[in-house]
Amino acid sequence: MRDVVILGSTGSIGTQALDLVAERRDQFRVVALAAGGGTIDLLAQQVLDHQPAVVAVTRAQTVQDLQLALYAQASRRGWSAGEMKLPRILAGPDAATQAAGLECDVVLNAITGSAGLVPTLTTLAAGTTLALANKESLVVGGRLVTEAAAEGQIVAVDSEHSAIAQCLRAGRAEEVDRLILTASGGPFRGRTRSELADVTPEQAMQHPTWNMGRVITTNSATLINKGLELLEAHLLYDVPLDRIDVVVHPQSVIHSMVQYVDGSTLAQCSPPDMRLPIALGLTWPDRIPGAARPCDWSTATSWTFEPLDNDAFGAVELARRAGALGGTAPAVLNAANEECVDAFGAGRISFTAITDTIAAVLEEHAAGTEGVDAGGAGTAGVRSELPGARHISSAQMDLDQVLAADAWARQRARALSGADAS
Repeated sequence: MRDVVILGSTGSIGTQALDLVAERRDQFRVVALAAGGGTIDLLAQQVLDHQPAVVAVTRAQTVQDLQLALYAQASRRGWSAGEMKLPRILAGPDAATQAAGLECDVVLNAITGSAGLVPTLTTLAAGTTLALANKESLVVGGRLVTEAAAEGQIVAVDSEHSAIAQCLRAGRAEEVDRLILTASGGPFRGRTRSELADVTPEQAMQHPTWNMGRVITTNSATLINKGLELLEAHLLYDVPLDRIDVVVHPQSVIHSMVQYVDGSTLAQCSPPDMRLPIALGLTWPDRIPGAARPCDWSTATSWTFEPLDNDAFGAVELARRAGALGGTAPAVLNAANEECVDAFGAGRISFTAITDTIAAVLEEHAAGTEGVDAGGAGTAGVRSELPGARHISSAQMDLDQVLAADAWARQRARALSGADAS
């Protein structure tokens, strides 16, 4: 029996993980659930279904709503008063972090965005296995995360990095030549940059193969998601950035590949279904029989590959730039992106302005200056003294500096995207 804490339980990864757990109650026990608090009825349903001892909600004002929802759903199920035991409820910005520190076998971090960083560090400090679906915490934290982790303590849940981990079993580290990340290409594959100028948030949500939340789906449309995955692969597997490639594979059946020095390339393939990497994340290195359906080899099919169009989709090269800078630069990249995705969704900026604005904020941070426009051109070059504005190297940065860089990048991205930055 493995005791599990799930952070981000009401999101796409969290709900699929709980579905998997529900089918295998002899293997897993849910110790705690954590969610933002935006979907209280779903969280209440999860609590009644899995009976965790602890529930964490980020929005403290939703605690009473959760209690009322628990009683209402228990009543609809016909439960008597004695059948429902209220969990201990943690509330506030640090609630998920507290849940991450509970005693258990594995913490699945499925929080979206850089908010997952401190829970990730807390899990590692507790010595618990971290099933990491929150790539942003690794990208933002960099060496703070890798140095906090014991060997094998982080298990990747992203399908691409789970695929790489599986393929790496075939050889020694010194035998690895390259990592190849596959990308579906998103809903706008094949379009030129000029053809992307007028796409809408609704169109960006039409991912051809995966069903994900708003932020990750938009990130997949710009391909910044693949840029973040490139940085994650670099940090997880200690492979230099110039030996990690991205190739477009529209069918999303081959999830990533490892090329070895003898010319052999190993690929992990399965139909698009996150239950497989989630299951591996919860039980690594063991496999769960029947976690997901396999490929159907009795049906004729074709898999295609094509190079990434970096002119139309510059986000991957932008991530390479941040990775080469290291230190606080990836935190700036991620924070600026999260703000730009919100601005795009609200109609304040165009689709192409997402990466343009990120590039401007990143270069401003790298130079330690203020006054860079959204096209990336420098203006007055006034040295900024704002906390987080100046780039800090990997060797020198600490958590406070990472968080300051995150906050500064959000402020600058909001200003450049026309939002109130006060």
